[in-house]
Amino acid sequence: MTRVLIVGLGNMGRSHALAHHALDGSEIVGLVNRSDVDLPEALARYPRFNSFEAGMETGPDLVVIATYSDSHADYAIRAMEAGAHVFVEKPLATTVADAERVVETATRLNRKLAVGYILRHHPSWVRLIDEARSLGGPYVFRMNLNQQSSGAEWDTHKSLMKTTSPLVDCGVHYVDVMCQVTDARPVRVQGIGLRLSDEIAPDMYNYGQLQVVFEDGSVGWYEAGWGPMMSETAFFVKDIVSPNGSVSILDADKGDSADIDGHTKVGGILVHRPGGDQMIALDDEPGHQALCDAEQAYLLRAIAEDIDLSRHMADAVSSLRICIAADESIRKGHAITL
Repeated sequence: MTRVLIVGLGNMGRSHALAHHALDGSEIVGLVNRSDVDLPEALARYPRFNSFEAGMETGPDLVVIATYSDSHADYAIRAMEAGAHVFVEKPLATTVADAERVVETATRLNRKLAVGYILRHHPSWVRLIDEARSLGGPYVFRMNLNQQSSGAEWDTHKSLMKTTSPLVDCGVHYVDVMCQVTDARPVRVQGIGLRLSDEIAPDMYNYGQLQVVFEDGSVGWYEAGWGPMMSETAFFVKDIVSPNGSVSILDADKGDSADIDGHTKVGGILVHRPGGDQMIALDDEPGHQALCDAEQAYLLRAIAEDIDLSRHMADAVSSLRICIAADESIRKGHAITL
């Protein structure tokens, strides 16, 4: 039985806690959050702590970290040094240097480290990547995820932007998809961004776009915006083009950009080749909770079977490096060479 401590009880932390509540082989030994929060009835019986230190006294085998991004690296390293394996929500850290420190610690101490790249556990996104790779590169990646947020959702976004931009927080998912498809080294990143609200820090932007060039000639852009001013028009574009055709998510005209389940749902894939089109229907896609269940089940299996997560960790750093470079480009006003 794997003893599990959940640190951070926001949306993702609660979902990961519910996953371990339901999974065979998990025993939740504590839930950590600095403030009192309402929890689902299924989680009400577990011990609650208001500090990381107090939670770690339970002696967990696995620590699930779903706090704000600026604490990820510190908590992950401390948990591994205390003898635990770690799952950490994306982004792995807020700097590349910190992300590399976390990976070095996991490697040196022989701990399993998994990062919350939820799309890697979604069968429809795996199919999308496979279809794109079958076309052959070089590729053009066209991707965005803009979220029209208000009320509590806008408050969450403003809290996130105290430490992490939309390009980094959301972008690592979709840049990771680009990297999996092309499997080439990124060489140059250009970013543009704009602060569209006086409610966020003067040095932060809530709309951004990055452009990345890969060593094989592939190019991609990703766009992310948060806030009540964002448009619901074409807020979800996922399109990959190659000399031999294209692969696109069909369910792009979604109804609500704030719907978390909609962010991962594919609906169907259109594979276009000059000789004709193929429509691939993807029925019964997993929802957000099912994907969190799959993430945690995979990590439990990686621990039990000693699965090598070296490539997973390297990919997490690589996608973060691209998004951090876009942030740097926005602030410095010029392209960044990697």
